[in-house]
Amino acid sequence: MVNINKIFFFSLIYFLSINHVNANKETDKKKLNVLFIIADDLNCDIGAYGDENVQTPNIDKLAKEGVLFGNAHVQYPLCGPSRASLMTGLYPDQTKSKELRLYLRQTVPDVVTIGQRFKEEKYNSVRVGKIYHYHNPRDIGTSGHDDHFTWDQTVNPYGRDKVEEYKLNKVKKDFDGATLSWLEAEGSDEEQTDGIGAMATIEYLDKFAKNKENFFLAFGLYRPHIPFVAPKKYFDMYEAEQMEVPDNGDEFLESISKPAAKSLRARKEQINLDHQTRKIVKEAYYATTSFVDAQIGKVLDKLKETGLDKNTIVVFTSDHGYHLGEKGHWQKQTLYDRATKVPLIISGPGIKSNKKILNSPVELVDLYKTIMDLTGIDVPKFVQGYSLKESLVSDKEVVRKSALSELRVYSEKELGQGYSIKTNRYRLIEWDYKNKIYVADFFFTTCPDICPIMTGNMLYLQENLKDTNVMLASFSVTPKIDTVEVLKEYSTLKGVDDARWNLMTGDKKQIYDLARKSYLVAKAIPDGKNHGMIHTENFVLVDRDKRIRGYYDGTNIEDMDKLLDDIQILIKSYENS
Repeated sequence: MVNINKIFFFSLIYFLSINHVNANKETDKKKLNVLFIIADDLNCDIGAYGDENVQTPNIDKLAKEGVLFGNAHVQYPLCGPSRASLMTGLYPDQTKSKELRLYLRQTVPDVVTIGQRFKEEKYNSVRVGKIYHYHNPRDIGTSGHDDHFTWDQTVNPYGRDKVEEYKLNKVKKDFDGATLSWLEAEGSDEEQTDGIGAMATIEYLDKFAKNKENFFLAFGLYRPHIPFVAPKKYFDMYEAEQMEVPDNGDEFLESISKPAAKSLRARKEQINLDHQTRKIVKEAYYATTSFVDAQIGKVLDKLKETGLDKNTIVVFTSDHGYHLGEKGHWQKQTLYDRATKVPLIISGPGIKSNKKILNSPVELVDLYKTIMDLTGIDVPKFVQGYSLKESLVSDKEVVRKSALSELRVYSEKELGQGYSIKTNRYRLIEWDYKNKIYVADFFFTTCPDICPIMTGNMLYLQENLKDTNVMLASFSVTPKIDTVEVLKEYSTLKGVDDARWNLMTGDKKQIYDLARKSYLVAKAIPDGKNHGMIHTENFVLVDRDKRIRGYYDGTNIEDMDKLLDDIQILIKSYENS
């Protein structure tokens, strides 16, 4: 006799099993994919950012479909360190990547990159073109300084632009990857490296659509990085004579710190370019930008054609900004807006269409958490930054109050390490005091008694110090009150020379530890609290070797004269050593 109940039972199990499998398939289909697009050396001279001279219709369209961040900054304005930071969610001080010629695993061997994290979740992680550092154009067609742990598959496009480098126009005879150079190329988009990269990206989109595979697809363009190469039709979109270029000028260099001045004048052949050459170079950069825009447009069109746009997050950015003659400088590697500020546009399902520019500061280090948050994937604990998801799916705009960037500047005798904090109104740049004599004190802007006197005496030192290598450093002991904006207004009001005297804020514990453990200026706190108010009149003299040479009463003008005398003695001791 057949047991009807048993048949029903097993039939039910089979039915549920089938539907469980189908449910899993449906879940996989609903998993959000990521198309990550990054240009090389692209600044914010883009239509969507308000530039009326550059033709970038495809990027502009993407911006209208998603959210455009108008105050996004890289952590290091140089290809290798910036890309390492972006892909790991770590700051350059953590990746220890502050130069070009490094493989990621040399400094952080166990890090899990964005692509790796997607691989762990059974996504296809694919690279087309340049994502990590490549010497451009030397490494075109190779894997450069790529990280193979990040990817399942890679494509290294190699185009006519690489083959025809001998045709380049350039500002100096000997060509390298940092020589201003350009070419109106013959042939089609598809013969150029980035055109080939776009076609390879399109092929992957077709494949993923057909196989219904989930993906993290990274398309890295080599342009508009030098040499500025694009088919002639893109040059025809512009007229060199119509280009507005800033005047060369060196007068202001004396008012900024030596490392900052060095960063602006590092490339000798680019100093004081003649007016016509500057116009031609700018035209070439814009032509190459439009070429890049066209390749991005082809990829985005294919994304919609396949229907993958319905479940794909699109992230578009650049590895850093680019000077086009501003401050007499060309290219990157400064701590000014033109070098640290980049385009950042994010669009996709669930992301609001925003017609305005979000001007609250963000960092590219925020992208790791943001991408993971949008796709519902757990973020590794080591990852820094903030998720921008709330700004993408709601009306919330403010995630950060400031964005941090840094830069090392090398010279024959010394190394300068600079840090920049950018808010939605100001930029504070601080260069370290390596190989410098300096005077430090601790104050706060709202202090009603001794601080105004101390500030006055710091001004006295500023006026009477003849040696520009002697710096002044004032640390706020109320960092929550003394924000960057407050310190900026205070410095303007008091007449602070930013090139000589830095007003600094930061983490309260770090500042107080600095006062107690490094400068030894803290007085005993009766209540025994760890972070009670430090209120001291001490000025501290520190030598080039970071040794304390003396303490002075910052409220006593006679002590200031003694301090000035001691500084001169200290300077002479180094001259005679």
